[in-house]
Order: sequence, then C-alpha cells, then structure tokens
Amino acid sequence: MMTGYLAAAGVHASEGRVGDVLRNIHMPYHRARCQGARNLNPVPYNAGYVGHKVHIDQNEKMVMFGVTHVLAIDGFSSKIVGKSTMPVKNNLTIYSDIYRGAVMEYGMWDQVRVDHGKEFYLTLYMQEKLASHRHNTERPPYMQTPSTKNHTIERIWPEVNNRVNYPLKVALVQLMDQEVLDMEDMMSKFCVSSLTCQLARLGIDRVVQAWNAHRIPGKGIPSYLAREGCPKRISTDLLPEASVAADWYEQEVGSLTRVSHFGTNPFQSAQDQETAEREFALQWPDVTVMLDNAVNNQPEDFKSGLQGLIDLTRRHCQR
Repeated sequence: MMTGYLAAAGVHASEGRVGDVLRNIHMPYHRARCQGARNLNPVPYNAGYVGHKVHIDQNEKMVMFGVTHVLAIDGFSSKIVGKSTMPVKNNLTIYSDIYRGAVMEYGMWDQVRVDHGKEFYLTLYMQEKLASHRHNTERPPYMQTPSTKNHTIERIWPEVNNRVNYPLKVALVQLMDQEVLDMEDMMSKFCVSSLTCQLARLGIDRVVQAWNAHRIPGKGIPSYLAREGCPKRISTDLLPEASVAADWYEQEVGSLTRVSHFGTNPFQSAQDQETAEREFALQWPDVTVMLDNAVNNQPEDFKSGLQGLIDLTRRHCQR
C-alpha cells in the first residue's frame, strides 16, 4: 500500500526499499504487519474480466460517532471504483455515490455482490431493472451473501481501519473517557459526525489512491488492469438521479428512508451554518493536519478542533 501511495503521488520506489525504510522508522507497525494473519479464502475466486462482478460493502467501525464508509471494488482488477463516507448508511446516497457513479464512469457490471443489508435495496432494484443492458445476461444481476463470504471487498477494510478509523476513534473515545465529549447531546453528535466525516473522507481518498496504484503480486496494478472499463456501457438516461430512482422503487416495491440523520442540526438557517463554518475555517484553515497528526498518534489537534467546533456552534446557536 505504501508503494501505491507513493506512486499515486508520482514517486516510484521499489517494494524492498520502501520496506527497509518503514522497518526503520515505524517498528511497531512493521511488527504488527509481520505478526498479522492473512485472510485466506479457501474457495478459489473467479472474475474473468472488468465488469464481471462488483463487490459493495459498508464499514461501520465508526458508526457510534456518525461515520460510515461504503466502497465498491471490481472483482477482476481489484480497483476501488466507488467510495462514499456518510453519517448514517442510506439507500439513496449509496445508489448515487457508489452504484450510479461507478456505472457512469466504468460501465455496467454483470453482477453486483452485497451482504443482506437493507441499505443496498435501491442499488439492487436498479441493477435488476437494468439487467438486460449487461454484457452477460445469463448471470443473476446480483447476489446477496454473508459479509464473511465477500472476501474481495473485506481485504481493504484493515487498511481503512488502520489508516483512517482507529486513529480518529481513539481520540474520540479518549474525549468521552475524560467526560469532555457528551455523545448523548444531539448538537455534539452533529458536530462530531460533521468534522470526523470530513477527516475520514480525506483519509479514504488517500487509501483509495494508494490501493489503486499499488502492485498486487501475481496480478498487477488495479488502475492499469481496469483501464478499459466494463465491456458494456449504457446511456446516462438509464441512470436517473437518486430521488427519481427512489420514486420508482416506492411505486413498485415499497418505502425507503430518503434522509438519514445523526444528531440534530442546531442551525436555524443555511446562512447561519455557513457563517459558523467560515469562522471555523479561519481558526483551523487546514484540517488535513488534524488527520495527519492523529494517524501519527498525535490526536491533540483533532481533539482541540472538535471541541472548538462544538463551542463555536453552541455560541452561534445561542445568539
């Protein structure tokens, strides 16, 4: 992954050289990597080409703080083709940011693979509705399996957890243990989710860039393998906006939760919220520093930034 991250930034170095450097500058992480057990799939996996299968899965390690990740990965190339971080998993967001975005960019997959979560209902509905537009129409348009059998996407989550979720979660748990952060307070919940999602998106962007640019032994580089996209492309007219797709679903199947909230937005107007966000940006102009330091076991900037955001929000809402 580190070689992939460097390659995405335009720096090309051999795996051996990068390994030597990491072994010297970050011994605890190196030891943990050496001792970690590999996630071996006992059943041979088969994906014949880009567009054969796309795996979509959610990560809820940070759900108690209003952060949920959803990723989509092509089975043949292992390229991550869709990503989204949201406060609460939502059918419309997943369809719009993950499925619709991926199909518009890469083409139509023969099969979508997910677990049994209700948050994928709209995506599966549209995949079935567009089934005749696939390259291979003999396969079922989608499959729902337990998460434990969705190994292709599961392999990315340890990287996300180590590089994004756990560093941020440690800082938030420390604030709760110190009784500085009250997650029962709806305004605090809103602020925690807003800032943590912002940082988590930055982290996810880095992980995705690194993953797609790293070389998988015996396979190749995901971005290169997926360069041609899926064999079958479809017109964007067939992929309606999320609200329209949800209307179709409700007419034919049943109701969907269109908007999901974490905490309560305390601002009386969008203008008040924009004013508070501008003031926060003046005090903390580069939130990337919060993430960088948290990942390097220095979470104080993130903690102080979050406390500052909560205080600032409270002041604006009491005016």
